[in-house]
Amino acid sequence: MTGTAVRIGLVLPDVLGTYGDSGNAAVLRQRLRWRGIAAEVVDVHLGAPVPSGLDVYLLGGGEDEAQALAAAHLRAHPGLQRAAARGAVVFGVCAGLQVLGSSFVVSGGTRHAGLGLLDVSTSPGERRAVGEVVVEWDREPLTGFENHLGVTTLGPGSRPLGRVVAGTGNGDGTDGAVTGHVLATYLHGPVLARNPALADLLLSWVLGTPTGELPVPEVGELRRERLRAARAGRWR
Repeated sequence: MTGTAVRIGLVLPDVLGTYGDSGNAAVLRQRLRWRGIAAEVVDVHLGAPVPSGLDVYLLGGGEDEAQALAAAHLRAHPGLQRAAARGAVVFGVCAGLQVLGSSFVVSGGTRHAGLGLLDVSTSPGERRAVGEVVVEWDREPLTGFENHLGVTTLGPGSRPLGRVVAGTGNGDGTDGAVTGHVLATYLHGPVLARNPALADLLLSWVLGTPTGELPVPEVGELRRERLRAARAGRWR
């Protein structure tokens, strides 16, 4: 943490906000407040410099043009990269995953440079991946919804978040990528609302200590229903 309140950077919600991933910021803020920890969400919009002093940065999903625009903006305003270099937590979803990588190719064939915080590259696949996903993670199964054309290849500098047991994910049987405190996935949902344990992992990195249990009802029944539906191939 860099101050008395945890500062959650919602990066370019006006560009990377297609699939409701901005809700991940609300989830982190509320889970901190339930623990008696002050927290605030800082929106970083297109055209504004990216602060380098925040505690955690969240990037969401977006279409090709928006994704390329976001990558160009973040390369021109490298506050996020400076924050990651000092150990700040960075979390990306879908387009956010691709932007955090070394490069991505949009559907028209143009290759764009990413931020290089994850050792991944992405190119369009033959078929769009749409539907519920289940990912076996080392803590518990993760559930989410994917809608993307990208096939993501990991290099030796990143490891996958988990193994896909339903859905597509990266396209090679895995989903997501992790390097240090930079973590990304193809799962929408918002994914941190569906998977409180993943939210608490990010918060433990921010706080530098395990978060412990929360004395509030969790989304157990919703998780179980989504896991059953995805494994049965029923995602609508």
